[in-house]
Amino acid sequence: MLFKESPHPDEKQRQQLSKQLGLAPRQVKFWFQNRRTQIKAIQERHENSLFKQELEKLRDENKAMRETINKACCPNCGMATTSKDGSMTTEEQQLRIENAKLKAEVEKLRTVIGKYPPGAASTSSCSAGNDDQENRSSLDFYTGIFGLEKSRIMEIVNQAMEEMKQMATAGEPLWVRSVETGREILNYDEYVKEFSVESSSNGRPKRSIEASRETGVVFVDLPRLVQSFMDVNQWKEMFPCIISKAATVDVICNGEAPNKNGAVLLMFAELQMLTPLVPTREVYFVRYCKQLSAEQWAIVDVSIDNVEENIDASLVKCRKRPSGCIIEDKSNGHCKVTWVEHLECQKSTVHTLYRTVVNSGLAFGARHWMATLQLQCERFVFFMATNVPTKDSTGVATLAGRKSILKLAQRMTFSFCHSIGASSYHTWNKVTSKTGEDIRVSSRKNLSDPGEPLGVIVCAVSSVWLPVSPNLLFDFLRDEARRNEWDIISNGGPVQSVANLAKGQDRGNAVTIQTMKSKENSMWVLQDSCTNAFESMVVFAPVDITGMQSVITGCDSSSMAILPSGFSILPDGLESRPLVITSRHEKSNDTEGGSLLTIAFQILTNSSPTAKLTMESVESVNTIISCTLRNIKTSLQCEDG
Repeated sequence: MLFKESPHPDEKQRQQLSKQLGLAPRQVKFWFQNRRTQIKAIQERHENSLFKQELEKLRDENKAMRETINKACCPNCGMATTSKDGSMTTEEQQLRIENAKLKAEVEKLRTVIGKYPPGAASTSSCSAGNDDQENRSSLDFYTGIFGLEKSRIMEIVNQAMEEMKQMATAGEPLWVRSVETGREILNYDEYVKEFSVESSSNGRPKRSIEASRETGVVFVDLPRLVQSFMDVNQWKEMFPCIISKAATVDVICNGEAPNKNGAVLLMFAELQMLTPLVPTREVYFVRYCKQLSAEQWAIVDVSIDNVEENIDASLVKCRKRPSGCIIEDKSNGHCKVTWVEHLECQKSTVHTLYRTVVNSGLAFGARHWMATLQLQCERFVFFMATNVPTKDSTGVATLAGRKSILKLAQRMTFSFCHSIGASSYHTWNKVTSKTGEDIRVSSRKNLSDPGEPLGVIVCAVSSVWLPVSPNLLFDFLRDEARRNEWDIISNGGPVQSVANLAKGQDRGNAVTIQTMKSKENSMWVLQDSCTNAFESMVVFAPVDITGMQSVITGCDSSSMAILPSGFSILPDGLESRPLVITSRHEKSNDTEGGSLLTIAFQILTNSSPTAKLTMESVESVNTIISCTLRNIKTSLQCEDG
């Protein structure tokens, strides 16, 4: 039972368990080690099986592409795609390129599977000289491609750790505080001098540099926080609005059990903003975890050139200079975190709406990461709490019911974040509504996921600037008493709250169940509102009343189909205004500036996954976006233009 809750028990837990079972502490320790090894071996056999399935799938795709090219016709309409003179069309050239890539991928997979039978890639030790073929990890495969010696990787991450620690602790002249914005700015000339970084001939970097630093306190114990950085799935869950994809490419060093001290991972991440208008950033980096003292740990990320030179050049538009955080245990379940984010990116054009936020380094900077971390940790504390005041949990009688609703709301918000960014998961098409808004539309087919409706789903997203403060806009959109002012589904009818659950100290962080009543029927809506120092969100979805009533009593919500829509709100980031946000009660609207509002609606257009997308369904969701925006502008007295 303890293993299910905590596979890496601490000394105190092991001592307690040894007393209960009448075993020596060493026996308990070895039992946990053996259990972890067994489970890891089972997982790897499963992963290897999936790997082989993926190989077969790629072979089939490869074969299908060959047949498509040979037939030289469009698979959708059946029309010939070859030109009259017999030359290749753009589509055919693209298919041939894709085919070549697939061939290369199949060869890579064949090499890996042939080289590492089930269980062979189980561990990767930090000690040098262990050359037994059976004990090698798949690092051998990656170093074969990337040409990197493990000793050289360790040298680089140790240097990066030292640089990041200095960046986290140094004051002036390395960091200078801006009089205009109150934010710290990196003195690049001082940085080049301090760390002997190569610079271009005119002394300025060839690519745009984004550097930022933020310090804050988070409600989480140190071991859990360290674990959330070293487990890629926990890391994605901690930052759902920023990370659209992430993977541990390889384990270079496992580190010490159970706390991961000394662990080194080769990782990949795709970073996003909650709008299709800002391109994602794909970055490969090595992550190193190190215990600095009894109370202090550090996590550092750094991109390694040799890795990137062997990856498709189109992906390497962004690389990490030594970035990361120093985590200090402040007891009582609190940690002080100092976060440094230092990126080097290819200069590119950004949509005018988001140019200031992106180019100033705010969009992917330390403040965004820190604010998200604080919000997610606070959410977890409220989720686990057993002494919830009645005022923070109205309409739900049991703790089990509260947890079940909060879990469903979290899944809904994660799904929303996953659906509206510029990730390569989606193909966005630009359309203009009858009222002039630029709307991006994408569609997908859900074949088997019980967590959302089965069939063809259309998502429409539009981002606009509004001359309203972010807090005013957030409070308006989350308020059920004013929902009928913008929500066209409510038809202007009254909206009432069935349940209200706090999930943070700020009253804006809450989950509510709302009911809309009309003459014909009644509808329930689940709403999750979140706010932090960087952005705010209001996410909602209609829910099945009977299903929701069972969730309120504490039943499992994992198979409940839910299709979220909602809003993301950012400050417009204009440098002329202070960018340090305090609590909403201390702010006056005239100093806050405008808001960047992203509005997204998803609808199920056909419950048959084989159905085709129709123009009527696209126009339908566009109309919802246009009408909702018009209603918001009218209620908040925003003039067009």
